[in-house]
Amino acid sequence: MGINVKKISLVLAVVLVSAFSIAPIQAAEKPTTVPGCKTPTAKAHAPATVKEPMAVAKSLPKTMTIDTNCGAIVISLLTTKAPLTITKLSALAKAKYFDLSFCHRLTTDGLFVLQCGDPTASGSGNPTGWKGYKDENLPANKANNYPVGTVAMANSGPGTNGSQFFIIYANTTLGPNYTIWGRVTKGLEIVRAIAKEGVVDGSTDGMPKRTIAIEKVRVR
Repeated sequence: MGINVKKISLVLAVVLVSAFSIAPIQAAEKPTTVPGCKTPTAKAHAPATVKEPMAVAKSLPKTMTIDTNCGAIVISLLTTKAPLTITKLSALAKAKYFDLSFCHRLTTDGLFVLQCGDPTASGSGNPTGWKGYKDENLPANKANNYPVGTVAMANSGPGTNGSQFFIIYANTTLGPNYTIWGRVTKGLEIVRAIAKEGVVDGSTDGMPKRTIAIEKVRVR
């Protein structure tokens, strides 16, 4: 599914047309490893089949830790504001759905996003058999409504959430269409370091030049 961000203003229109709809990565665009991160062992692969929980879990985790080849990113989970989303993501994490997958997309102009959660690394992967679920905790339609440190769901329209999510590394303005489910409390400097290196082909939207891969995801 990639994050198909809708046009929210004339200023961002050009950026948003391509911002969250990524074509499969071509072989010539494979990123190179940059000092500061371990060589990843992740490979693009088909999404796993995970049983989808249809009701909010009785007990929800408080934190999610994303262990990457560049270090750990810790996210405080907004359990009271996005309980269904956290239920779904927790099920995926416990099933090791995210393990050994790439953060496949970086945007550096107008939108400041690192996108992860697609095992195929194409921008279109989601859990096998899942049909999408409702949005929660949508922000106001105003400037910088996705502030630095925000973690939100990627989608292609209302009720199409799956496994893909994005981390905001600098204040960003988007249409109020993407479930906010967490805040980064540790490791934001990792995302900023990835962003500083830019996109693999020199553009402002694509696979990060500095490869970042999820080794495992833990919730507790």
